[in-house]
Amino acid sequence: MANRRLPVRKIKEILRMKHVCSLSKREIAQSCNVPRSTVGDYLRRARAAGLDWSEASRLTDTELESRLFPTEHLPSSVHRPPPDCAYIHDELQTHRKVNLTLTQMWLEYKEQHPDGYQYTQFCEYYRRWRGKLDYCMRITHTAGEKVFVDYCDGLAIVDPVSGEQIPTQLFIAVWGASNYTYAEATLSQTLPDWIGSHVRAFRYFGCVPRLLVPDNLKSGVQDPCFYEAEPNRTYAEMAGHYGCAILPARPGHPRDKAKVEAGALIAQRWILAVLRHRTFYSLEELNMAIRELLESLNSRLLRRLGKSRRELFETVDTPNAQSLPERPYEYAEWLKAKVNIDYHIEVDHHYYSVPFQLLRERLDIRLTASTVEVLRKGERVVAHARSHVRGTHTTLKDHMPPEHRKYAEWSPSRFIQWASRTGSATAELVEKIMASRTYPEQGYRACLGIMRLGRHYEPERLEAAAQRALKFNTCSYKSVRAILSAGLDLQAVEEEVLTQASLPVHGNIRGKEYYTNFKQEEDHA
Repeated sequence: MANRRLPVRKIKEILRMKHVCSLSKREIAQSCNVPRSTVGDYLRRARAAGLDWSEASRLTDTELESRLFPTEHLPSSVHRPPPDCAYIHDELQTHRKVNLTLTQMWLEYKEQHPDGYQYTQFCEYYRRWRGKLDYCMRITHTAGEKVFVDYCDGLAIVDPVSGEQIPTQLFIAVWGASNYTYAEATLSQTLPDWIGSHVRAFRYFGCVPRLLVPDNLKSGVQDPCFYEAEPNRTYAEMAGHYGCAILPARPGHPRDKAKVEAGALIAQRWILAVLRHRTFYSLEELNMAIRELLESLNSRLLRRLGKSRRELFETVDTPNAQSLPERPYEYAEWLKAKVNIDYHIEVDHHYYSVPFQLLRERLDIRLTASTVEVLRKGERVVAHARSHVRGTHTTLKDHMPPEHRKYAEWSPSRFIQWASRTGSATAELVEKIMASRTYPEQGYRACLGIMRLGRHYEPERLEAAAQRALKFNTCSYKSVRAILSAGLDLQAVEEEVLTQASLPVHGNIRGKEYYTNFKQEEDHA
């Protein structure tokens, strides 16, 4: 096994393919793009830990890692003599009649080199060498096992408004054993069209294969590496929903998917060629015509076998294929998103809350037409109803820190309700403070300060101070605090107005009569 540990998601996929799909180690290795020895190593670890798929699927990523890797071992630095792969290959080919096996060759190798490789690494060493040889062999397809999928260029449809010709793609799916074929036109090879075509193909078949063999298009394979092709995560999830595995064809090896290459050729001859002179104004119209010719194609007798594709499918593939699940797969995209400082993640220009404890973590997002699921290490953290309103927030109170949650509960009506418990003047003062601001939220602090003055003064004094502030139009927290500090709330408002109106008698105070007489003298002059 390589020094770099596989992601837990891929380890679970190995266990699922073994226990649910009943695939061989070779098939699992090809589907997951890992050495067969790695598959064997993980399966041995699972057996040693007493794990089967039913238990492993319920474990979190951390729990599964701790069960499979209870201790860590340093890689060995001992140099072992490599096996002579050319000699082994010649021996296996020459002595095929006596059923010579790799096990016997390994035993002979260990007699010569007691400190040599163990059986698993010996076989892996030889198979890597043998994989570089250029072979071409005829493959006998197992009934109900494989469906090959691919695209070819389709017919154009005409825009009824502009008259513009819009090209289409023809999706093709062919069963390996019976050659039973499905075809439909799509506008593109993008992920939604790719997944939707698979779902409709399975519905048409009425059953599901054990293996899907796609080409290395971007919608199916995320990284089309020759040795480690990585299936698109949405595509892998869809395959898991239907209980099948993905075995991508090798880049530059069309013989790996010869069935669908031949199926595309037949579809072009018996469907596209027949429809080439017809004009279609919508995708639905084109697919209706394709479906009619598809039925004829699958019902046509094959000259060599004397049976149609449909007859072969019903007698060979259908009894050995897997059943359809109760519900079809719901299309979902997988994204990565980092939690911002406001404990929200951005998905399609909308912001969704997550628990504030996950601040700045990078989480997996599963996006469907109706929901946004947030996952951390394979565990669902939260699910939101999807919103298509750009720039707005969807926030759950449980995700907020306690102090933010308390602030979120503030509202103008709630402040006025709190203030009315003290008195009508206090409620009027609070309402006037918030009305004087551009936004009511800008007056929250002042209102909160006035309410906290009630902790140090009796409600009667606070109500009197509010009346005084309203009388002189000094509606602010500082004014109310100054009134209470100076004790002005204890003085009646009428007395103070009367006191200010009657001025004391003094030689330096002229009064209004002086200015009245002075103006009359100027008028006479």
